Amino acid sequence: MSGDSYYFGDNVNMHGGRGNTGIVKNQAVAADAAAVSPALQSAVEELLQLVEELRDRVPPASAQAIDESLADISADDGAPPQDRHRALMAIAGIAATVGVVGQPVLDAVNKILELLGAR
Repeated sequence: MSGDSYYFGDNVNMHGGRGNTGIVKNQAVAADAAAVSPALQSAVEELLQLVEELRDRVPPASAQAIDESLADISADDGAPPQDRHRALMAIAGIAATVGVVGQPVLDAVNKILELLGAR
């Protein structure tokens, strides 16, 4: 294995010269990470619609918590998984406290968690 080079993450090599600029980015996005399943996209859209309806039926503090959580709930990989999970659990908690009115939201959250493999 002598002479083999394996780089994980960023790599910078400078061998003399002046004004050297640049960096080798050895980071790649997995092909399946960039693709969003249609089922997940549909489930997120359904949840967003249900949450909009629920938001009008909860106290102002709960509505604010919902608003703060919505930014982390999306079908793409924009939010870190732990933030998405936290946001989904926050909305599920609010939905559970309002009983029958929140049951469709709770069901939608559980569906998304299953699709993400977090359940």
